[in-house]
Amino acid sequence: MTVARFDDRVAVVTGAGRGLGRAYAQLLAERGANVVVNDHGGSLAGDGADAAPAGQVVDAIRAAGGEAVACTASVATRDGAAAIVRTALERYGRIDVLIHNAGNVRPASLNEMEYEDFDAVLDVHLRGAFNVVRQAFPVMCRAGYGRIVLTSSIGGLYGNRNVANYAAAKAGVIGLSNVVALEGAADGVTCNVIVPAAVTRMAEGIDTSAYPPMGPELVAPVVGWLAHESCSVSGEMFVALAGRVARAVIAESPGVCRPSWTIEDVGEHFDAIRNIEAPLIFPVLPDGHAEHIRYSFGLAHRSNDRGALHG
Repeated sequence: MTVARFDDRVAVVTGAGRGLGRAYAQLLAERGANVVVNDHGGSLAGDGADAAPAGQVVDAIRAAGGEAVACTASVATRDGAAAIVRTALERYGRIDVLIHNAGNVRPASLNEMEYEDFDAVLDVHLRGAFNVVRQAFPVMCRAGYGRIVLTSSIGGLYGNRNVANYAAAKAGVIGLSNVVALEGAADGVTCNVIVPAAVTRMAEGIDTSAYPPMGPELVAPVVGWLAHESCSVSGEMFVALAGRVARAVIAESPGVCRPSWTIEDVGEHFDAIRNIEAPLIFPVLPDGHAEHIRYSFGLAHRSNDRGALHG
């Protein structure tokens, strides 16, 4: 088996001062990458700033014989994102890998969530993803190579109580990743989504006593593979939770196609509409959007033809 190395590659990891991001940064550095360790150093809610977490990771990487530089700019602003990518370019002259892992949490029920808390979470998770991608993507496209990994969550896939802001942001990351994958394909830039779960600082307040082993080391190799030059997929989502690694997809039922509908028709056919026993999956690449439309249009034409024959 060929060892996956990152020699001469430059990787930017956001939220790399603790938890999952730290594990990603250290693994890539161990495999030869030059790493920009980005972490604003704020609280779980995103308040405040602290240079220590990023600096400590850099110290650990260098002590182990690797190469890294710290950047404490915030992904939540375009200027912060520009500073993060500029750090990579000025220090190492390139950027090959971008892993957006930075996050914050501000839980509250929908009845009580403040608008400021909704915006603050979107600013880091979703707008933060766009901010760093917007800075790194043109550089990668010009170079003809790039590996981007964005972070979603099972909360983004399936929802969860008291985290409407987090769930909305993590669902939005999936749409962003799909577009990055589509627009980067011609220039050798891939983009995939990791849906991770690990017992880190983010799990504070949760009773994890009955959990199986869920350390960041069970997630980092999946992200490492998605960030490696041998990764042959783009526009996909991968779950890494408690040692289980799986692909997640958006699927549709075959549905029911008719030349006309009434409210009553929908009710009469509702079980068939919802029947997911033979799911349809339209991969993002090479053109899932157009394939979806072609499939639906084809059914519509056949349905109309049948209606004309029986008219």
